[in-house]
Amino acid sequence: MPAPRPNILWIVTTQWRGQSCGFAGDANARTPRLDAFAKRAVVFDQAFSNHPFGPFARALLLSGRLSPANGVRDYWDPLPRDTLTVAHHLGAAGYRTGFFGKWHLAPRDPLAPVVGEAHARTLVPPQDRGGFEFWEGFEGGFLLNDPFLHGTTLPVPTCFPGYQSDVVCARAAQWLQAQGAGRPGADAKAGADDSAHPRPSDAGPSELRAYAESGCAPATGTNAEPSTAHSPRSTATAEPPTVHRPQSTAHRPWFAIVSLEAPHPPYGAATPPHIPLRDPAALALAPNVPLGGTVEATARRELAGYHRHIEATDQAIGRLLEQIDLATTAVFITSAHGDMHGAHGLFRKGWPYEEAIRVPLLACWPGGAPQRIHTPVSLADLPATALALAGTAIPAQWPGADLRLIAPDAEREVSLSMPSVAPFPQQCPQTWTAVRTRDEIRVAGPDCLPWLRFDVRQDPWQQRNLAPTADATGAPPPHCPPAM
Repeated sequence: MPAPRPNILWIVTTQWRGQSCGFAGDANARTPRLDAFAKRAVVFDQAFSNHPFGPFARALLLSGRLSPANGVRDYWDPLPRDTLTVAHHLGAAGYRTGFFGKWHLAPRDPLAPVVGEAHARTLVPPQDRGGFEFWEGFEGGFLLNDPFLHGTTLPVPTCFPGYQSDVVCARAAQWLQAQGAGRPGADAKAGADDSAHPRPSDAGPSELRAYAESGCAPATGTNAEPSTAHSPRSTATAEPPTVHRPQSTAHRPWFAIVSLEAPHPPYGAATPPHIPLRDPAALALAPNVPLGGTVEATARRELAGYHRHIEATDQAIGRLLEQIDLATTAVFITSAHGDMHGAHGLFRKGWPYEEAIRVPLLACWPGGAPQRIHTPVSLADLPATALALAGTAIPAQWPGADLRLIAPDAEREVSLSMPSVAPFPQQCPQTWTAVRTRDEIRVAGPDCLPWLRFDVRQDPWQQRNLAPTADATGAPPPHCPPAM
């Protein structure tokens, strides 16, 4: 008798770089919950964001395809409504699917502010929610406190007091408990009818397309949301997220994404009162951060707030993990991208340096053993692994592979790029493509000529640019100036 298919949980943070974890050796990082999880997990030391900028990374995670092939070339591009997402594939394979938190892939007004309450209250219509049965989140807005949530059971954006990571993780935990996700002894409820969707063995292309085109309407009925872009302010009640599920003894596994904005800026935003302030002067800086000027001062100030949010979000994730039965659930914890934080005199993301492209990736699946993997992997491998866990074929056009089959220390190429220039200060002002192997990265600029090349095993801080036309410092060329 085949083993039961596991539940699948993705926890996706934003701007949390791979270096900034205790288990990765960062003395500044206070991440005891993730450090403890890492001891029982597979730690991917070289995990990369294929596109180190929010919408592109999120579109890849949902579609399984790189940008711009997935339809997202520009920062403002929404995920096309006809995209067959990982939720569609897993839903057609019999999984219940849920999404919680930051979306960042709905149609947006390029002239509207991206930071603040107006963006946080922007409605994501049901047809733009990627095929999830249950959806509760927000388009964006970077409100790290008192987030606005709307979705399947919240027809209007509703303000939930508290730290965003705490709120989103708690809402997700309530839904997961309703799916029977808890550890042994928890109050698990009966599973939903397993016959509602085709199984992997009989979910062919036509059935999958029909499932996608059905809109994955919530079982509670169609959301009668206002047709305007924004909705009046509402205050949360204590009611947990609920979804009607037909009573059945048959087990349906679930797939859920918990998407958190932290530790994304604003780094000065408040954290819960029990999180101590950090002294900027006491923080250790990497060797590639220039000292003695504005870059150092900015890096220290921002890193002090950054690590507060990392500590707070580590605790929120830890509380969520306490609710999960790891004997029946595959858990993946990662980030959409990192942040330069003064490395090479640069800030923010979109740059082809380790600080922006390398992300944490911890994975724990039933039957797996703790180990460290040095072979390069990327966010593209997460949707492929989810389908493999569900017993569903990985589409040929998806570049990812099953993470369970990755050798511990083998050569592998990962494709990286910035398909367009994001219209914000301090981000990389040019497009680029790159290949990251186990030991080096090769980057070409928009003219397809070599821009950067680093031997990351011998030069982990990327201070000696080996590209033929580069100077010896690894600095960007004149048309790609550092942002101050």
